[in-house]
Amino acid sequence: MNHAELMKDSVEPLRVTYDAQADAAYIYFVPDVEFGQAVRTVPVDGGEHPWMVNIDVGADGRILGVEVLDARRLLPPALLGL
Repeated sequence: MNHAELMKDSVEPLRVTYDAQADAAYIYFVPDVEFGQAVRTVPVDGGEHPWMVNIDVGADGRILGVEVLDARRLLPPALLGL
């Protein structure tokens, strides 16, 4: 599979929302995530690194998006709109 085939289902441009009060960012891999669309949230901790992300998965097993906690420290300011 070539790069163009891999990118055909991607969201252009990648959409990121940021909640400054919670210091949490959400990176969407689909145009939008409706309430109840994520049937499973998989928490992933950083192990020896102090970070945490949550991966939302749809009923078909596809990843819908990723929530990044402590986003200001972990992500580039430009990605957060800062």
